[in-house]
Amino acid sequence: MTQAQREWQRACNDLVREIIGLGYPEEFGRDIARILGSPKAIDRMSAYLRYTRPESAEIIADEVLAIRSEIDAWKRKKSAQEANMRYNEVLYFGLDPDDYD
Repeated sequence: MTQAQREWQRACNDLVREIIGLGYPEEFGRDIARILGSPKAIDRMSAYLRYTRPESAEIIADEVLAIRSEIDAWKRKKSAQEANMRYNEVLYFGLDPDDYD
């Protein structure tokens, strides 16, 4: 198991503990971890659960969607920045690929 896999597993287990502590099934926590994807996002969700103690699965699901939406927006922003950088390189250097090194 790689370090990244261990980190994901640790974050997932912490989230599952929080979910079970709120009275929901383990699978709900594992599904949330899968949807969020990264240990950082999973840790953020665990902290939310720990400090707000939401009273319904719908509120939990809303927070999962909010976190996922922020992650997706960040990825779109980074992708747009990369595309803009490449576009500016073409404007500055032209289309000759040898000029990029």
